[in-house]
Amino acid sequence: MSASDDVSAPEDWDAGQYARHARFVPELARSLVDWLAPEVGERILDLGCGDGVLTQAIAARGARVLGVDRSPAFVAAARGRGVEAIVGDGHELQYEQCFDAVFSNAALHWMIIDPQAVIRGVARALRAGGRFVAEFGGEGNIAPIHAALRDEAAARGRDPDQLDPWYFPSLETYMDQLESGGFSIVRKEFFERPTPLPGDVSNWLQTLAGPFLQAFEVGTAREAYVAAVRARLIPELCDNSGQWIAPYVRLRFEARKN
Repeated sequence: MSASDDVSAPEDWDAGQYARHARFVPELARSLVDWLAPEVGERILDLGCGDGVLTQAIAARGARVLGVDRSPAFVAAARGRGVEAIVGDGHELQYEQCFDAVFSNAALHWMIIDPQAVIRGVARALRAGGRFVAEFGGEGNIAPIHAALRDEAAARGRDPDQLDPWYFPSLETYMDQLESGGFSIVRKEFFERPTPLPGDVSNWLQTLAGPFLQAFEVGTAREAYVAAVRARLIPELCDNSGQWIAPYVRLRFEARKN
């Protein structure tokens, strides 16, 4: 993912803020590395590598891993972990049959301009028989949060369709897209993952909903928007002890290039 002038491009991520408020994202997906089953000497592309936590886990198994992310801050953080990483756009992969596998966690739902182009780029990057292993947000992911962000933006005179950075497809839709892109499905899962947040939902919003927040000027306007979204979410997502639960829905698959 590289910075570009599309709806899905936030201001550059704050890697430190992500580590504090969203570390659960890679930690809850560590079993996806087992699905990948990297082998010593394999060449693997981590698409949307973030700050490199799972890239590092793959490399620890002996694979040669290249992380690609649109965020320079994330790439710098990944390099700080000792992994090879570059800034790049998932829609514009230029690799030709040079990877044994492509891995991706919590990134494909940010690549909304043309999901099929991302799949085609992955297919080009893979050697014959190479595998594509990924997990990302599926249909219904964070539905109350998504709706509150959109509805509050609309209430404040913004067009939510111009702000919305996410693509959350159904399992059937994405499997059809993979097969149309030259893949055979090996296995697939679609499941709910209710996730206790490490703090207040406002931290989640400020960390992970940047494209919505950027519609409002830094300071009072943005703070008021976050507070209003938070207020919409209290009845459904905050329990009596003050614990916030984010209703994640994940789409996970392993596919092979035909």
